[in-house]
Amino acid sequence: MKRLLMVTHSAGYKHDYLPTAREVVTMLGRRSGLFEVVATDECDLLNKEDLKRFDAILFATTGELPISEEQRQDFIESIRNGKAFIGVHNATDTFYTFPEYGRMIGGYFMAHPWNQVVTVKVEDPTHPSTRHLPRSFRVKEEIYTFKDWSRDRTHVLISLDNSSVDLSKGTREDNDYALCWCHNYGKARVFYTGFGHYKEIWHQEWFQKHLLNGILWAMRLIE
Repeated sequence: MKRLLMVTHSAGYKHDYLPTAREVVTMLGRRSGLFEVVATDECDLLNKEDLKRFDAILFATTGELPISEEQRQDFIESIRNGKAFIGVHNATDTFYTFPEYGRMIGGYFMAHPWNQVVTVKVEDPTHPSTRHLPRSFRVKEEIYTFKDWSRDRTHVLISLDNSSVDLSKGTREDNDYALCWCHNYGKARVFYTGFGHYKEIWHQEWFQKHLLNGILWAMRLIE
């Protein structure tokens, strides 16, 4: 049985979905029979010895996490050496003063100009996290835009259908607004989904399957 460490520490904005997220991720692990979840608001397990007990780390975090420089390096090294990493929504709104974290996850939160029902496009319908989804669908979400992000450095799974929003509110000159992506970092697989701002989405079957299969892919339990 694999073990997943879920960290929900809020050093910045505190999202109200976090208690729901902890329940849902714990349930997904139990129901799959493939991994157990240790969910915590604290950051004390982000150290070399404790991290050895886990196969994957999931962040639903904000701000500069209260850990030492040594812990930061132990954390990023554990991923580089093959520990799966999963980021949910505000995980990109984390560790701005730790550029290697930004490189690992793929980019940083810039703004959320659209908080509404949008249309999203599945760019890769073959990935385990997207196979069950229609090629495009409507969803109410707080849409993040990203800086220090480029599709040259990651594999985009889902992106915004720009025709469904007022693009003048956008923040990127290229108008490239990815919402979900995956890539390798060292020996590890990294999966990020920008969905999850609203508590309601955590109870929706499509999202639970999307997240579960993203976790399983990152842990190399599904191809």
